[in-house]
Amino acid sequence: MSIIAREQFAVTHPSQADEVAEWNDITFLNKARVLKQGKVTHTALLLLGRAESATLLSPAVAKISWILKDADNRELDYEHFGPPFLLAGDRLQNRIRNLNVRTMPSGTLFPVEFTQYDFWVIREALHNCIAHQDYQLRGRIIVVEFPDRVILTNVGDFLPGDVETVIRQDAPQSFYRNNFLADAMVELNLIDTQGGGIKRMFETQRKRSFPLPDYDLTKPGSVIVNLNGRILDERYTRLLLERTDLDLEQVILLDRVQKKLPIEKNEHRKLKDAGLVEGRYPNLIVADVVAKATGTIGEHVRERGFENRYYRNLMLELIREYGPVSRKEIDEVLLHNLPDRLNSKQKRAKVHNLLQELRRAGSIVNQGSRRKPAWVFLDALSD
Repeated sequence: MSIIAREQFAVTHPSQADEVAEWNDITFLNKARVLKQGKVTHTALLLLGRAESATLLSPAVAKISWILKDADNRELDYEHFGPPFLLAGDRLQNRIRNLNVRTMPSGTLFPVEFTQYDFWVIREALHNCIAHQDYQLRGRIIVVEFPDRVILTNVGDFLPGDVETVIRQDAPQSFYRNNFLADAMVELNLIDTQGGGIKRMFETQRKRSFPLPDYDLTKPGSVIVNLNGRILDERYTRLLLERTDLDLEQVILLDRVQKKLPIEKNEHRKLKDAGLVEGRYPNLIVADVVAKATGTIGEHVRERGFENRYYRNLMLELIREYGPVSRKEIDEVLLHNLPDRLNSKQKRAKVHNLLQELRRAGSIVNQGSRRKPAWVFLDALSD
């Protein structure tokens, strides 16, 4: 264990690499901030102690649980890891499967192949769990592996408040829950307290053209990190493969778009002005520049839909030709033409809104009742 710790210390302090081998264990562990003036610390037990040393930390729990589940959330396998946590990343890496994922870039007949996970990202997420775990809450660090994602959970609130702040500031936190432990993990090349660890995770996923990490901070007293091991939206992946000039802020917003998560109107404007998204806010998709490049225009149009004028004109022609028509007859014509990104409730609401636009424009009128409408044509719609 001392050999591995010394090797990692030398990575962090290359100028002292030649000296490290000459230090005795006490000197080395003091300099690595694992011991405090030669005395054993909780940090020493966590990072370098034997498995049985976990009992000396009681009532705190020093345990990492890896659980393998299938797509239906059924447990298939598990393993519990105790100290030394210095080796936890290696042990987890040996457990997690890392299959290949393929996608077809535009302008080529040859697929690009990715592994599901970059193991540096998984190790960084795990080491952050170890460093920021609130051991007083007596919880375990839990790693759940599904066929298409890995979810890591540690107990304790996320002290910086939100992930966007960490990425934007790209600077050390003002304080840490476990200062002594965090300092030792820096010395042993396990984490980076300079504020770059989380941002580097996002950058690594961006360079791989993969979905970005998802931080769920909604459950009080815990931090949940979801790492996707599959491509969620081919347009997003191909866009990142082609547009390596996009900055991280743009990619974060595009990642939210592909995950159907909300973005602010000003953020939508930035993406739209850059030609990166389409659709009527807030129902957005990645822009058709990707669809055109990849030969998926038909699929893209089905998701994006047409301008409202197209649907209004379609409705007007129906009413002019066959009026009076019922709402059911209008739905039969319109619903299957609306974009796939809308669910059935949203599609029906859109038809209702379009009808009201035509009514207010004086183009159609309802000669039936509210429950059983009978729409007839009055005048052509002027745009």
